[in-house]
Amino acid sequence: MTNRSTRRTVLLATGTSALLAGCSNYGDSNDSSTSSPSAAAAPSGQELAATSDIPVGGGKIFKEQKVVVTQPTKDEFKAFSAICTHLGCTVTSVSGGTINCPCHGSKYSIENAAVEAGPAPRPLPAAKITVDGNSIRLA
Repeated sequence: MTNRSTRRTVLLATGTSALLAGCSNYGDSNDSSTSSPSAAAAPSGQELAATSDIPVGGGKIFKEQKVVVTQPTKDEFKAFSAICTHLGCTVTSVSGGTINCPCHGSKYSIENAAVEAGPAPRPLPAAKITVDGNSIRLA
């Protein structure tokens, strides 16, 4: 006995496959490892920047290392994962006191990475850095 595919079955299977394929690559097209938002790609001890590279009241994103470093107040440096907790997109800017994700508009505080605007469900995970003189390094 053979089962014939109905038009409805074929359309449903095709639509489901397309939906799954589209969702599997969501986010930054250059970022193929978004499965672990808190994992930093850079080796421990790697120099990220000079302290003068991070503006007071702002920050800088290190896309390759998947880290964002901020300086909420003078000489206070913080680091967080640069991977949005909503769908794993890489954040792309730091402005107006927030770390900003382009995918759906999530915004995180530069002070503690708390969600300032959703749909992100939780803060960005903290990343460990050390400041030695004028150098900021991954810890």
